[in-house]
Amino acid sequence: MKQHTTISIIAAAAAGALLLLTASCSSGDSRIDGKANALSMVRAEMTRCPDGTYLDGMEGRLKWNYTTGLELMSFLDVWEAYGEAPEYQDIFDYVLDWYGKAVDSAGVIYKYKKSNFNTDHVCPGNALFVLYDRTGDARWMTAMQTLRDQLKDHPRTSEGGFWHKQTYPHQMWLDGLYMAQPFYAHYATVYDAPEDRDSIYRDVIDHFLTVAKHTYDPATGLYRHAWDESRQMFWSDSLTGQSDHAWGRALGWYTMGIVDALDYIPAGTEGRDSLIAVLQGIYEVLPDYADPVTGMWYQVLDCPGREGNYLEATCSAMFSYSLLKGVRMGYLSPDLKDWARSTYEGFLDYFLYTDEQGLPAIKDCCEVAGLGGKENRSGDYEYYINEKRRSNDPKGVGPYINASLEYDRLFNEK
Repeated sequence: MKQHTTISIIAAAAAGALLLLTASCSSGDSRIDGKANALSMVRAEMTRCPDGTYLDGMEGRLKWNYTTGLELMSFLDVWEAYGEAPEYQDIFDYVLDWYGKAVDSAGVIYKYKKSNFNTDHVCPGNALFVLYDRTGDARWMTAMQTLRDQLKDHPRTSEGGFWHKQTYPHQMWLDGLYMAQPFYAHYATVYDAPEDRDSIYRDVIDHFLTVAKHTYDPATGLYRHAWDESRQMFWSDSLTGQSDHAWGRALGWYTMGIVDALDYIPAGTEGRDSLIAVLQGIYEVLPDYADPVTGMWYQVLDCPGREGNYLEATCSAMFSYSLLKGVRMGYLSPDLKDWARSTYEGFLDYFLYTDEQGLPAIKDCCEVAGLGGKENRSGDYEYYINEKRRSNDPKGVGPYINASLEYDRLFNEK
C-alpha cells in the first residue's frame, strides 16, 4: 500500500471560501479532519447546485431517483454529525426542499408507479426515516409505507431474490442490494411488527447470499455485475447466467449494502455470520485488484491495468466507505485499519481536486453503466470503459462524504 506523508485536504471556511490545508500523518496519529472534508463537500455541492433538482445533472428537473437520494442522505448524515446545530440548518432545509417537491402533502411520490417494481425507487426512501423523525409530517410515513408495500409484492426469482426491475425480469444485479435492502431492514426495525422482524432480517440476508452465490467468479474471487436466472438475456452466460465482468461500482454498491443493512440486523440472526464472511472475503481479494501506486480501483475491476481501463472514483469511494465502516463496526479485522486509512487518503490524493470556482470536486466518475435495456448494453469490456465519465457524480460524492465521516469516527473520535 502507498504510504502517505502529506495529505492535502479541503475545508470550508465560515464565509464559504475554501482553505487548502496540509496535514502530516505520523506514528499512526491522523490529523486529517474527515468531518470537515465531508462538510466542505456538502457546501460545495450546495454552491454548485442551487437546489436538489440540480444534483446529478438534472438542471432543475424533478425525478424520484436513487442518485439524488443517495447524495441527500449523505447531507443528512453530515447535519447529524455536526449535532444538528443551528448553523447547519440550511443543510437540512436543502434536503427537505427536494423531498418536499418529490413527495406531495398527501405523501404521494412524484411519478412513482408501484407496478414498475424498480428497486432503484426504494433507495431515496432512506432519508424519509430522518425527515419523519425530525418533522413528524405524516407525508413521510405515507411515502415510506408506499415503498414498503412495493417490497411486499415485488417479483422474485425462484430462490426469493427481488428482480432488479420489472423491465429486467429474473435478474439480480449487485446494485439492487444497496437499493432495497438497507431500507427493508431499517423499516422492519422501526415499523414492522416485532414478531415479523426476524423473518425479514433473514430475508434481507438471503438476498445478499443468493446474489453472491450466483455472481461469484471463482477465477478471480470477485462478484460479477449481475445474474439472469432465466439465462435468456444476450449478456448472460448460458451456463451460469452471469454477466461478463466484475464492474467496480456494482461491487461497491454491494459492500455498502452489506455494512448499512447490518446496522439493523441483530447479532445471532440466522445467516448474519455468513453475510459478514462474504464481506470479509471481498476485502481479502480487493488488494489484488487495486492499483499498486494509488491504492485505487479500476472501472472494470477484474481487468486491472488493461489498456483503456481507468481508476474510477465511485467504486473507490464505495470501497473506502465500506472498509472504514467495516473495521469500525468489527465486521472486518482491526488489522485492516492501516489499509482503511491509506485507502481514504489515497482517494484524497488521486481523485480530489479544486474546480474553477475554488470548490472541492471529484474527478473520473463513471456516469452510468448497466446491462441490456433500450441501449442493449452488452456488459463487455469495451462497453464499460467507453461509458461517459464526469466530475461530481452523486454516486461518488455521497460515498465520499460518508467515507469522510467514517474516517473521522475511526481515527479521530475518542
